[in-house]
Amino acid sequence: MPGLQTVIAELFDKLGVPTDSIDLVQGHRTVVRVTSPEGKTLIGPNGEHLRALNSIARRLVETKLGEEAANFSVDVNGYLEAQMETVRQNARMLAQRARLFKHDVEMPPLSPYERLVVHELFADDPEIKTESAGEGKFRHIVLKYKAGATAGA
Repeated sequence: MPGLQTVIAELFDKLGVPTDSIDLVQGHRTVVRVTSPEGKTLIGPNGEHLRALNSIARRLVETKLGEEAANFSVDVNGYLEAQMETVRQNARMLAQRARLFKHDVEMPPLSPYERLVVHELFADDPEIKTESAGEGKFRHIVLKYKAGATAGA
């Protein structure tokens, strides 16, 4: 995506934050991987600053490059990927519980991006179906066991 890397580099420059590298990683969603000696400050407590930085970056990119270009996430020093891997591991563990007990299992509240990651994780799973439930900050995923999924297997 031409221009995205440049806009993000300009944002960090305007913020006065030094960066060692800014790379684009294409996938289901584009990830802008930033390495910076100021990582701890950029990430903030429990990733709060990083979430705010992502909101600002998306608005800026949307304004400069158009709405279709704003489907990305900024990951600082691998923090976001580590968080998503933790969410995936938790989802896999809870899915095993759903399979074992053949019962629905609720996950704790998740951010919209975390819910997307979990939905994608089980998109092709023959035994587990995912549904979002709840409202606002309490929105979470229910891992539903598909009855009869193993019949004939």
